[in-house]
Amino acid sequence: MKFLLATHNMKKRAELQRILDPIGVTVLTAEEAGKTLTDVEETGVTFEENAILKAEGGCLESGLPCIADDSGLEVDFLDGAPGVYSARYAGEHGNDDKNIDKLLLNLKDVPEEGRTARFVCVACCMFPDGEKLTARGTCEGRIAFEKTGDKGFGYDPVFIPDDADGRSMASLSDSEKDAISHRRRALCLLAQKIENRKMNKE
Repeated sequence: MKFLLATHNMKKRAELQRILDPIGVTVLTAEEAGKTLTDVEETGVTFEENAILKAEGGCLESGLPCIADDSGLEVDFLDGAPGVYSARYAGEHGNDDKNIDKLLLNLKDVPEEGRTARFVCVACCMFPDGEKLTARGTCEGRIAFEKTGDKGFGYDPVFIPDDADGRSMASLSDSEKDAISHRRRALCLLAQKIENRKMNKE
């Protein structure tokens, strides 16, 4: 079975495909499936709600089982912000530099031990029969005092994962990032749920 991938973010799309293909989940972009997807307004107040909204929208428009995710950064000192507003934290959707600048400003006087944070990803698969599966993954770490690295996207240049020898997420290779990322953890759990559903249907 092939699944539609509901995202217009090219960097995220590449990461999702890179993670899903080796674990046996074949995904198609809207273009590859010959479908046109409209942007879904992310009105949810949780990552779960937004992931479901996007997967439902893609499934309804295409008639195909659809995988979508919603992800973001939670900073403990900021009571979980930016959270679901991570992509538009500074007011302009998808402006990574402005979002990071605002984050660093809000943490300006916070010492290293108070800069704990995590990346969160919730992945959802919606099927045409109405069944939906969700899975959540996290990556614990802290916020750096300045940007390092030139890979990845979003807050990667200022996020130091606990499992990365002090390097930022943006300093890791694709394989190193995928090994510890919140997105991989969520997608691997989702893939297992998809496999279990398949076995139960047979």
